[in-house]
Order: sequence, then structure tokens, then C-alpha cells
Amino acid sequence: MGPLHGLQVLELASIGPGPMCAMLLADQGADVIRVDRLEPSGLGLAVDRRHDVKARNRRSVALDLKSDAGRQAVLRLAARADVLIEGFRPGVAERLGLGPEACHAVNPGLVYGRMTGFGQTGPLASAAGHDLNYIALSGVLDAIGSAGGKPVPPLNLVGDYGGGALYLAFGLMAALFERQRSGRGQVVDAAMVDGAASLASIFYGLTAAGQWAGGRGQNLLDGGAPFYDTYPTADGRYIALAPIEPKFFAELARLIGLDQRFVNRQYDRKLWPEMREAIAAIVRTRSRDDWCSLLEGSDACFAPVLSLAEAPLHAHAAARKAFMEVDGVVVPGPAPRFDRSTPEPARPAPELGAHTGAVLSEAGFSRQEIDELFASGVAAGVQA
Repeated sequence: MGPLHGLQVLELASIGPGPMCAMLLADQGADVIRVDRLEPSGLGLAVDRRHDVKARNRRSVALDLKSDAGRQAVLRLAARADVLIEGFRPGVAERLGLGPEACHAVNPGLVYGRMTGFGQTGPLASAAGHDLNYIALSGVLDAIGSAGGKPVPPLNLVGDYGGGALYLAFGLMAALFERQRSGRGQVVDAAMVDGAASLASIFYGLTAAGQWAGGRGQNLLDGGAPFYDTYPTADGRYIALAPIEPKFFAELARLIGLDQRFVNRQYDRKLWPEMREAIAAIVRTRSRDDWCSLLEGSDACFAPVLSLAEAPLHAHAAARKAFMEVDGVVVPGPAPRFDRSTPEPARPAPELGAHTGAVLSEAGFSRQEIDELFASGVAAGVQA
């Protein structure tokens, strides 16, 4: 069983980081019950249930949260949960009658996780936004991109998932640990703008120390250094080189035949343009796979730049069983790993309301109450 076996999580369906956080908990064995809207809203992306990776390992209950009966049903589910996750704008959960005060009234030990972009307070708290807006405000987006170019969106990894889902998961675990001492739940206010800034802590420190130039593509870790960058190969693919330490750079130079003078003056910025040209010229002489044969597994700090389709097929991923197949779809497996606790095989995302009747029954609803919720249109899905 996974390390979170026995943890009861109630997830009020949302988009982006909320579902990702719930997936992380479910992957490690938590019993996650997702309360779905009767007609779930989308992001403009038509995703088949089999491909909705973030929704795996859940049970789905479909309820009308705007009805009094639906609200009462959710409160009864919250009364037996350890954690609740919601991703509404500030004030929405309260207007639904499902805010922290209402939930703590029925379950004082509940850890109530709130996932937003700008946080629960501040002048922008109620403003609409997405990942790109939050990382822009945090100072992170300005640092990503090539020299002389515009800021480049790093997918939605930094805001939604790094600064959002992971920080919410960490906050929930911290609150659960504290509950062991106090016996009380509390609210976790996880804001993507806060999490993204926290992820960039080292760069704020380097800036204060005068070791970060400020411009994109001009620094050690943003592609400014020729020994920390990607290069095109003879077949139009790319490799990633990152030998920051002198001993690793010397090993790269030895293996690819780079002039020793670049090794002797690795950190001389005046030499960087010439060094980049020399490395690029050498890399262009061979295909990506040829470079893999020469450099992979060495101390040259090398890796091929793989596509999403290629990554699961790499020998290292295969050896670690880093990817798995769920309902015919290849997806990343649970992370991190534990030496004793092994999660159960992953289950695909459930159909809307697939577990409505079963979950309500577990929560103490009588057969008559369940039938009435379905008859009134407050509940949907599988009734039995």
C-alpha cells in the first residue's frame, strides 16, 4: 500500500494545480473523492477521459453544489475527510456554503487546502489569471528566454504545477503533521504567485549578491554560459550540455576534442562567444544518437533532448520503470518512490459520477436519501 493509505481527501473539482495536487496524493495511496459538477466546465481542451492523467486514481461523485441538498451532502463528506482541496476564486466557496468556517463546524480537524493564483488576500486576489500571469508577477518569467529575445513561457510547469500543486501538497502535509500535536485542522493558502517566487529563491539571492546579470540568456543557468545550453546536431535534433564544474567541463572537452584553452578559461566571459561557436561547430558534426554513444553515462553532464514520445522509451526510464500504461495510455508513474510503501496499480480517470451512490452510502446516506438526491437532480452518475 502507498504511504498515504488511509488518508481521506475530498477534492472539489477544479482545473490545473488542484487536480494535479490531488493526483500526487492519490498516487501515494490516499482515497481521493472528487466532487464533480453535473456539467463540468472545460479549458477549451477536449480531453478524453483516458487521457485526463491528472484525474487518475479518483472516485467521482457528481453533485449540484448550488443546491442546499448538494451543499449538505458535501458537508457530510467533509465531516469524514482529513483534507479538502478547492480551487475557486476567493469567496466562492463561502458563497456556496462550503468555506472553511462551514467545513470546520462539522470537522474541526479538517485541513482545508485553497489553491489560487494570487492568493486569498491582496489587491489582485479576485482577479482572473493563469499560470503565465502568476509567474510574470513573481519575477520568474522575466528571467526565462534567450538573450535579446522576449520572455518565453516555460509551459505551465512553474506556476500551475511547481509553484501551485507541489506547494499545496507540501502545505497539506505540513498541516497534517501539525494536527498531530494540536488536534486541529487549519487553512492552507497556496498561491501560485507565492510558490513560483519561492522556487526562484536562489536567483533572488544571486541577484542580491550581484552574481545575476538581470538580462535573459546572459547568466550561468539561463543559457548564457556556453557550457550550460542546448546545441543542434547533424540530424537537426538537440543535445543538452551542462558541465558547470571545471572537472566535468574538462571531461567534455577531452571527449569531443574541444581546445584546451577553453578549459583553462572556462569562466572567462570574454571567451564565451568564441567557446559557444567552437562547441556548436563540433556538435554539428555528428547525429544526436552518435553523441549519445560517445557521451551518455560519462561525467560530461550530457543528455539528449528527447521528445515526450521518446522519453518513455529511453533505456534509463525503462530500467527505473519511470512510465506506466494506464488504460492503453503511457504516462509518468508516481514520484517520489519509497523503499517499503508501494502504491496499488494506477486507475484511469473515472466517468462523471461513477461512484456517487457508493460514496454517499459509505458516508452514511440511507437508500432513500440517495434515491431522493438522484430523483431531484441534485446527484448524477451511478446510483447503486
